[in-house]
Amino acid sequence: QVLLVESGGGLVQAGGSLRLSCAASGSISGITSMGWYRQAPGKQRELVARVARGGNTLYADSVKGRFTISRDNAKSTVYLQMDSLKPEDTAVYYCNARAAFSVSDFWGQGTQVTVSS
Repeated sequence: QVLLVESGGGLVQAGGSLRLSCAASGSISGITSMGWYRQAPGKQRELVARVARGGNTLYADSVKGRFTISRDNAKSTVYLQMDSLKPEDTAVYYCNARAAFSVSDFWGQGTQVTVSS
């Protein structure tokens, strides 16, 4: 079992920055990758960024150059640094983890990010 808790969301003006964090607990040694997803009202959940155990990263085209995903294995935490935020980034952001011992993914509760003009 893996438990995920997100934090760092809030309200920010366009062009501003936020840093999200996701703390993992439980069977963290079995995690193979972690990522951030987001879901806006009336829209499907979409991938924002992922980072694998070995450090490989993947970003959605819409956030490349603006968002950075990083990890701190000692703290069992992943971060999402969001710069140059746009109103279209407004969504609930969810932390995700995948593990070799589970056929299903693990999800956090989500944190709201609102970008105003």
